[in-house]
Amino acid sequence: MSLSEAGRAAERHTGTRATGERRIAGAASVVSLSDGREVVVKRGSGPDAARAEAAGLRWLGEPGGAGDVPVPTVHGVDDTWLVIDCIPAGSPSVEAAEAFGRGLAALHARSAPAFGAAPPGGPTNAWIGLARMRNEPHDDWPTFYARCRVEPYVREGVDSGLFSPRQAAVFDEVCTRLPELAGPPEPPSRLHGDAWSGNVHWAADGRVWLIDPAAHGGHRETDLAMLRLFGAPLLDHVLGAYREKAQDAGRPLAPGHEARVPLHQLFPLLVHAVLFGGGYVGQALTAAQAALRV
Repeated sequence: MSLSEAGRAAERHTGTRATGERRIAGAASVVSLSDGREVVVKRGSGPDAARAEAAGLRWLGEPGGAGDVPVPTVHGVDDTWLVIDCIPAGSPSVEAAEAFGRGLAALHARSAPAFGAAPPGGPTNAWIGLARMRNEPHDDWPTFYARCRVEPYVREGVDSGLFSPRQAAVFDEVCTRLPELAGPPEPPSRLHGDAWSGNVHWAADGRVWLIDPAAHGGHRETDLAMLRLFGAPLLDHVLGAYREKAQDAGRPLAPGHEARVPLHQLFPLLVHAVLFGGGYVGQALTAAQAALRV
C-alpha cells in the first residue's frame, strides 16, 4: 500500500504498520493498523495546533479523574500531526446524556491553576478550530475573558470591516462591566473550551466522549453555554444531571447562570464572526446586548 502523509504519521507514532486509510471531516483520516486498531490522524490547523490539542486531551484525561468524561488517548504528536484513538460512533441515549452531565461537573471540579491557564505543556498561542486563541494566566475571570476572549476578536472584526465603531462600543461596554455581569466569583475550572455539539461524541460503547478540545482554565458556565449554542442532543438531561452533581458536590451553579448564557456565548460567536462572517456578526452583537441587560 502506498502510504499518505497521514498513514506515515500513524506508523511513526504507533510503531505499527498501517493497512488502510479513509478520510473523514476536515484534515483528518482514520488509519487502520495491522494489529486491528484504528486511529484518527489529524493535521494541525496552524503552528502548535496539534500540540495544543494533544496537551488539552492529556489534561482532560489525566488519571485520577474517576467519573469524568472520557477523551481519546494521544498516541503521538509532532509539529504537524496528532494521532489519537478512533472512537466508534453510536447513538444518543438518556443514560449517556445524564452520565455525561455528571462527568462534566466532575471534570470542572478538578480545577485549573488560573483563569486562562494553558494545559501543562500546552502553548500560550493555541487554537479554537481554525482561529487563534491565547491562553495567558489571569487572577480573575472578567479580566481574562475581556483581554483574551472578547477584545482580540472585536479588534479583528473592526479591522476587517465586520463591526462598525458604534457596534464595537457595545462590546467595549460588556468588557468594562464584566466584573458586575460575571456573577459571583468562583475558582477556575478545567474546561474543554469548545464544547459545541460537534465535539460531543456519542460513542458505540454507550458513553459520551469529548473530542477536539480548546482546553484552558476558565469559568464552568462557558462550557455549559457552548453546549447550548448549536443544540446538543438530550441537552435537558445533560444539564439536569450536571446541576444535580454540582449541587451534591457542594458547588451549585450560581444564581443567574441562565441569564448569563449570552455572555459566555459571546466568545464562540465572535470567533465564528471573524472566521465566517455572515449571520454570526449579528448574533455576536445580539449576545453582547443581551449580556448587558442582565
